[in-house]
Amino acid sequence: MSRISAPLRRHLAAVRAMVVFTVILGIAYPLLVTGIAQLAFKDKANGSLIKNASGQIVASSLLCQQYVDKSGTALPQYFQTRPSDATDSANPTDPGCDYSYSAGSNLGTGSATLKHTIEGRIASYAKAYDIDPAKVPEDAVTASASGMDPGISVQNADDQAASVAKARGVDVATVDQLVKDNTTGRSLGFLGEEYVNVVTLNLALDKEHPVAAAKS
Repeated sequence: MSRISAPLRRHLAAVRAMVVFTVILGIAYPLLVTGIAQLAFKDKANGSLIKNASGQIVASSLLCQQYVDKSGTALPQYFQTRPSDATDSANPTDPGCDYSYSAGSNLGTGSATLKHTIEGRIASYAKAYDIDPAKVPEDAVTASASGMDPGISVQNADDQAASVAKARGVDVATVDQLVKDNTTGRSLGFLGEEYVNVVTLNLALDKEHPVAAAKS
């Protein structure tokens, strides 16, 4: 007959189970998944980082960047990402795309503030790219839920192409081709919408058609 009491045996069994499952689920499983990810999807597993010719990390293809000057004015030689509410509320000049503050505005469709903001964005976009305000693409005036979306619609990119080409002194056809090269199609051919990655597109522009004033 065991000299260990029933309550103590149950506690010891619980401790053994905890140790076993900690080793399996807390150590072995994470290491296995990490190993598979590094072997099969190394780039994606490490954050889809982009390096320049010197091997320096300059961006992630998953995170937007703002292409503006110190005063917050959009730089015409770059394609502009969609608006971002990922900003430091204590810094009124923060242009967005700050991963430390990844979030949406949380304003509802009935918000007067949101309506006023979007109306202002429509007017600015239409003026900047000389198009009918009624034809401004939705993604050009609304922020993503995370505030970190690097993609814009194909229409949005097409609207900006002529302005970027002029600022860089190249043909629109050349810029259009880079837009196509940085366009991602629908998942599995039918899920979602096509989009243009602004980060990879602007890096390609800097590489192939640099301008003296280009900076972000």
